[in-house]
Amino acid sequence: MRPTVHRGRWTLEDRIVAPLRELPVEVPPGCGSLTVELSYEGGVLDLGCHGPAGFRGWSGGARRAFTIAPDWATPGYLPGEPEPGLWHVWLGLHRVGPEGVPYEVVITPSDAAPPVPEAVRPPLVPERPRRTEPPAPAGMRWMAGDLHAHTVHSDGTLTVPQLACLAAEEGLDFLAVTDHNTVSHHAELPAAQSYSGVVLVPGQEVTTDLGHANVFGGDGKDAWVDFRRPADAWAEHAAARAQVMSINHPLSGDSAWRRPLPDAGGGSGRPRLAEIWHTSWWDRRWGAPLAWARLWRDDLAPVGGSDFHDPAQGRPLGAPVTWVLAEDGDVLGGLAAGRTAIAASPKEGTPLLLRVEDELIALDAAGTVLVRPDGRRDVIRGDRVRLQAEAPGMHHLESHENEVVALCG
Repeated sequence: MRPTVHRGRWTLEDRIVAPLRELPVEVPPGCGSLTVELSYEGGVLDLGCHGPAGFRGWSGGARRAFTIAPDWATPGYLPGEPEPGLWHVWLGLHRVGPEGVPYEVVITPSDAAPPVPEAVRPPLVPERPRRTEPPAPAGMRWMAGDLHAHTVHSDGTLTVPQLACLAAEEGLDFLAVTDHNTVSHHAELPAAQSYSGVVLVPGQEVTTDLGHANVFGGDGKDAWVDFRRPADAWAEHAAARAQVMSINHPLSGDSAWRRPLPDAGGGSGRPRLAEIWHTSWWDRRWGAPLAWARLWRDDLAPVGGSDFHDPAQGRPLGAPVTWVLAEDGDVLGGLAAGRTAIAASPKEGTPLLLRVEDELIALDAAGTVLVRPDGRRDVIRGDRVRLQAEAPGMHHLESHENEVVALCG
């Protein structure tokens, strides 16, 4: 079977007109596998594809080649027979300088499927650290987790089982695996959850130049959110499938949230969840994330995420940690209901602020200051203090230096 070759030079004008380009290729009947190889100089080009039956994968700028075969695929891509018909290779013009980016794409169908690569052996499941369980209503439990992490299915360095075992080592009850613009990791989550004992929430980080959002829940290919569509279509997709959407790192550099969404006054068109506490909030005396949250929605439910990619980054999984008040382990249900709190880590002794209906519970927070939505403040005296939550909205604890140390909805 003969390869198809596309080559040329993308210009800055090309990126302005359409930052995502689709290169056609006709896949013949009887194709046993399909391999795509991208080469370019300068800039950053993203890579993905779809076939006649729809989405088949995305690896962004993390890879320059992928293979799709009936029994396996490069991480980020969905295995399965390369169905005959018109396919399109996606090229995202992520960074194109004034001099342009010369590129070549070689698409090679083969009548034979390559052998399945040998699986990476998962690590031993570590012993969980001890932790005091926060008080919760009967039949419910506060669960600690991380809502933003990546694997080899996008630009992370760990496999799904390796990441799940790291979550267990950090003392997390749940972990959302949110690879960029793909759901290829979803198929691996049930086995890794059973192996590690950590509840693994299927997720996708819908990733564009003008903002990112996490969509949690769903099953397999039907859960995939088309990042090429407007942001309100992402929310509609999630609502139609009982998924939950959260705005990611809204003030994080060039990936800050700049996409339009309906109901600018903070109505139901905007997702209730937002990743207020992200690793890009490097100085928590900086009040912009709190100000953004108040403008976004009056009833915003804050969540946090480490945006974990690689242990070498030096940013631990579960820092920050999101606590979700869940019934029967239903993390998604707790998120949808807005029963959330954020702390710096899941470790004992870390200040924590929880809300259960009209009551606030401050744990291990002696000497901090409770800041209510209307600006009123109370000094916390004691390691387990209960207070009345007199107003709806986000509450937080801060140190005497005005550093935010805990949040709750």
